[in-house]
Order: sequence, then structure tokens, then C-alpha cells
Amino acid sequence: MLGFCVDQACAQSVSGQGKAPVRHHPVASAASPGSKPHPVSRPEVISVSARRRSAADVARHALDSVPGGVSVIDAKQVLKGRNFTNADALAFQPGVFAQSSGGGDGLRLSIRGSGIQTGTNYFRSGILMMFDGLPVTTPAGTPYELFEPLGLRYTEVLRGANSFDYGGLQLGGAINYVSQTGYDASPFEVRAEAGSFGYNKQQVSSGQVLGKSDYYVSITKSYRGGYQQQTAASSFGVEANYGYRFTDNISTRIYFRYRQTENGYPGYLTRDQILSNPKQAQSTYVTLQSKRIQPGTKWYGDMTTIRIDDRSKVEVGFDYQDAPIDIETGTTSAAWGYKTVAGVLRYKRDDTLWGHASQTTFGLDTYTDLEAWTTNRTRVGTGSFAGVPTGTIVRHTSYGGTDNYFHISNNFEAFHGFWITAAGALDFIQRSTNVWYPTQSGTGTSSVNFTPRAGFRYVVTPHVTLYGNVSRSIQPPNDWQLLSGNVYTSGLASGLNSSGVDLKNQTATTFEVGTRGDLLRNHWSLSYYHSAVHNELLSVMTPLSQLYGNATYSNASPTTHQGVEASLDTDLVKWTGGALGLRQAYTYQDFRFNHDAVFGNNKLPGIPAHFYQGEIHLDLKNGFYAAFNAQVSSKVSGAYDNTYYAPSYHIFNANMGYQWPKKHRQVFISFNNLANKHYASIVVPGYKAAGQQLAVMQPGDGFGVFAGLSIGL
Repeated sequence: MLGFCVDQACAQSVSGQGKAPVRHHPVASAASPGSKPHPVSRPEVISVSARRRSAADVARHALDSVPGGVSVIDAKQVLKGRNFTNADALAFQPGVFAQSSGGGDGLRLSIRGSGIQTGTNYFRSGILMMFDGLPVTTPAGTPYELFEPLGLRYTEVLRGANSFDYGGLQLGGAINYVSQTGYDASPFEVRAEAGSFGYNKQQVSSGQVLGKSDYYVSITKSYRGGYQQQTAASSFGVEANYGYRFTDNISTRIYFRYRQTENGYPGYLTRDQILSNPKQAQSTYVTLQSKRIQPGTKWYGDMTTIRIDDRSKVEVGFDYQDAPIDIETGTTSAAWGYKTVAGVLRYKRDDTLWGHASQTTFGLDTYTDLEAWTTNRTRVGTGSFAGVPTGTIVRHTSYGGTDNYFHISNNFEAFHGFWITAAGALDFIQRSTNVWYPTQSGTGTSSVNFTPRAGFRYVVTPHVTLYGNVSRSIQPPNDWQLLSGNVYTSGLASGLNSSGVDLKNQTATTFEVGTRGDLLRNHWSLSYYHSAVHNELLSVMTPLSQLYGNATYSNASPTTHQGVEASLDTDLVKWTGGALGLRQAYTYQDFRFNHDAVFGNNKLPGIPAHFYQGEIHLDLKNGFYAAFNAQVSSKVSGAYDNTYYAPSYHIFNANMGYQWPKKHRQVFISFNNLANKHYASIVVPGYKAAGQQLAVMQPGDGFGVFAGLSIGL
């Protein structure tokens, strides 16, 4: 596709296309002091390109207007190796802590400390997660089973309040997964991966343009026996979208996603158990054949874009989600039913005010529970359930919630290259929970809040940008978290929560400063942030809840989150036949209590203070590529009293492959954890260790070899 390139980010001019059009205009030449400038002619060259910028490059250019930490992950880079979980897709992102264990879909996912206490078998908290700008997050949090890493064009990561224009007002910000379409897909493509621990995965996809319409469909299937005992994982999913352009200014795209998964549950291990034999599981869960099943989650969406004129456009979207869950980990099962609906309205406009550029965005984002409930039933006929028929109802609860965010922001160029951002949001939030059986109780909360934001962005040169911002964030509790605290002490429901608690919204005031740019073969981003957090939503294990094995959610005393997020991509050597490069991502996280009555100034457990990923990679123009990378983590506290830690670790991986030039064909082989290091990849902390070892850790994979191929027409 040929097009006129008028900005630096556009593709380079191509020889053999004929001479580019030349326009002449008078400019003032340099003159000696006292002389009058005289007009001269200088050609302005507008080059013609036969190569469009990639979709990821276009997204990066659009996010340049954000005065804070953002990044874009190009799916082409991720596809060079194994793509099993989102931990693979979210690697090398500063500020993002994404770790998997056991090979399942459940992740330990946190940005700037969001949801650091949430385990791997729970909905994600503290981050707005989206498909193509449409919310997947609900009042219950974010179901994780739909996030298949294959079938994407790119992923946007907007840390903290830098997700404001998406309606992402939570502490962690937002992640937006953008799907492939018929415009960038092959008519037919197959991909297969296989390797250690009984792993295999297959994908069949197709996409193309048909007149004014286009389509893309992807079918995936995977299985993994597991590195650790009791961690077998399987999945099957379908992703599809269909787009239609009514006119040059009006288009719509319909989305559908379906995925079913089953993941074994091994429980948690102590530090010594992981160091000595990380393949073991807790015997109780082996005996119970514990697992979590997502029998078939469905997500339907539509986004319509109306370009009003060259300066303004409107985006209108909605989605519907049906996420049933069957958790069979203990002596009782928990069947969950969640049906939610969400809608977005975004209006964007470019203006000139008093001779200065102005960019305005107005948005409305809403998501609401239509149906939300849990029914617990007996799974075994022994112990306290002796003589009780399997499947007997033990407890039934329901939940409710709605989130409504009205937000407006403006970027104003005060003078050349210096932009000021002003924004504000009005938030209406409701939460409720009710126990209907064996007794009845209920609780609920509602609130109206104002969330402001201000910032600046200074483009010092086309290669260097400085930025800073101050913002408020708000994070309501997930609706099911209100059912916490009190438990039944007798009867079939003994040990299960009996009533709700009053949880307040978590709020924070955050300031951030940083820079991004590219200079001397280096492309960097660097941010420092400091958040004063109030009513942080944390999970704890009290002596009573430890007795029954339930986590208790509560609001903490004031806490502080601060950290550094840094990335650096460097071209070490370039020549006509290829390049040798180095990419690095470093995250420093200092999260702590502020004079807590019990824990003083202790650091919050569950996440490392230092986390580094680095990779040296070779990319040849003939299609061959190879990489060697390292992941390094400092020790992680396993309890709020900071007396028990998972040890620090470093693991090394290697990857190599071949991409046929100008063809949709690729092969690769990956070697993970080359030294077969025993380490804890996930820590979900206990309350007080008092110097003792708690079973709060899950191991990372040992040494493994994985290979894959992709063939497209």
C-alpha cells in the first residue's frame, strides 16, 4: 500500500518508486548582521513508502502523548518462542510482575503493587484488563481464562494512572490486548508447539479482507502434564472477529471469544520443600484430586467507530461475558456463575485554542453484574461429611456490583513541545454480598468519588521526552471479597464464611516523573513513582481463618508504594547482514506499612524488591535469530512479620529459530531454566511466620526444552 509519509516515524522512502513529489516554498536564509533576508527556494521532500508502519509502531506513536509510563508489546517479538501463558507474553515489561506456576492460566500479576496478595486461582485485582478497548474486568475482578496469548497483534501496557483515557483508575493501570484482524493475518496458518512436561499446543487460524469486510478466526488447543505433581492443565479456545466499513468514516467490529480450561491444584509448599523437591504437591490435594475448571467462558463484544470529521471521532462499544467456574480443591466444591455487561463511550477531538494545539477526550465506562452467585456442595463422604450424600448444598451466596466512570482529559501545548495534561473523573461504585443458606445475612456499600489527574510532557528534542504527573486512583473491592471474616463454626458449612464485612475503596495519591526516548542506538524508558495508599485491600491469615483455611480480606493502615521502572533496548552492533542487540527491563518495588500498630514499617510481603530481565539477541536478515536471557529476582517475604523469605534466584534461558524472509514460516527451539534452578516463582503470604516455615510458595519450572513451528499461506 503506497502512501505519503509526512512524519519521522513513517517508513523510509523506497528506491525504484520514481521521484517523490517536490514542493517549493520560500524560507529565510542566513544573512549577515544588518542585511535583509531574501527569499530562497528549498525543496521539501515527501517520500513515498511501499512499507507501512506495523500496528505496534502505530500504537507506540499514539501513546507518545501520555505523560507517564507506557509500553507496547509487539506480538511478532513474542511469537519467536513459546507462547503458553500470559507470563510468556508479558515478559520484559518494566513494572509488570507476571509469573506462572504449574503451567496453568492463573498468574501472579501485579503492576505497582496492585493485587499483590491475590493468589493464582482468583480473579485478577487492581488492573483494568481489556480486549480491543473493551473491558474484561468486572465488579468481581478479571476472569483470567480468556487471555490466550496467541491471536494478538500487540498489547498495550499503561502503568498506573496513565490508563486514564481508557477509564483505568485503579492503582495498577490497564493492559489492553489488541486482536489480529483480516488486514494483518494469513488466509490460513497453523502453529504447533511441544516440549517438556508433556506440553503440546496447536493453533489453526485464518483471516483476510473481503471487500468492505474482513474476518479473523483462531482455534487453539493445549495440554501439559506438569512439572509439579497435580498440575496437569488443558485448554480449548476460539477467538473470532468480523469488521465492516460502512463508509470511510464509519466502521464496526464484532468480537467473540470462548475458552474452557482445567488446571490441577497442588496447594502450596514451604521454602525447604521447594529447594529439596519442587515437584511434590501437598498430599491432601493429591488425595482429593483437586482442580479448577472453567467449563466454557464466553465473551461477546462490538466496537463502532464514527469519524465525525478530520478532528474528531466517537467510539461506542459494549460487551457481554458469561464466566462459569467449578472449583474442586477442598472437601467442598464451589460452583460460581458470573454474567456481566459492560459499555464504553469515548469522544476524542483535536482543536486549536488561542493558537495552541489541544486534544480532548471524554469517556463513559460502565460494567455491571447481571448474575453473580456461588453454591458450595459436598465433594467427599468422609470426616464431617460422613453419611452426607455427595453434592449436598452446604452454602449459597450471591453478589452484586456496578462501576460507572465519567472521565474527561485535555492535553494542551502551552508552548512548542511542552504539553500540559488536566483530567478528572466522577466515579459511582456499588458492591453487595448476601448469604442465603444455611443462614441469611447481607452487606453492601456505595460511594461517589472524584478522581483528578494533572501532568506535563516536554519533548526536549525529537529523541528525548521528559514527563511527570500527579493523580488519584481508586480501587473498589471485588464483590466476592466482601464475604470475608466471620465463619460458620458448626454444621456442614463449618469453616466457610458466614457473613460479609464492610470493605472500603482503596485510594492512592501518586506522583510520577520520568523520561523516554532514543539516542545513540539506545531506546529507553525510565519512571519513578511514589504512591500514598489508604485502605489498601490486603488478604491476611488470622489464627481463626488459618484454622479453617480461608483468607480474610481487610483494609490496611496507610501504606506507601514507590518504585523505579526502567527499560533499555540497545543496538550493540549493526551490519548489512543483521544486528546484535541487548534488551533489559528492571523493576524496583518498595511497598511498606506506615507505622502499623502490629507490623510497624514492615515491607509488604509477596513480591520481590528487585526484578530484572535481560536478553542479548542476534537477528540476521537471512531469517536466523538467537537469544540468551536471564531472569533475576531478590528474595520475597512470605509473611507480614518479615521473618520468612523465599530465596533470591537467577535463571537462564536460550532461544533460537528461523523466520523465512517474506514468508509466513517459522521454526524455533527454546531451552528454559538451563541450570535447573529450584526456586519459588509465586509467594502468597501468610499472616505471621514467627520464624517458622509456612506453606505459601509455588515452584517455577525446572529445565525444559520446547520447540515450535508456524506455517502460513
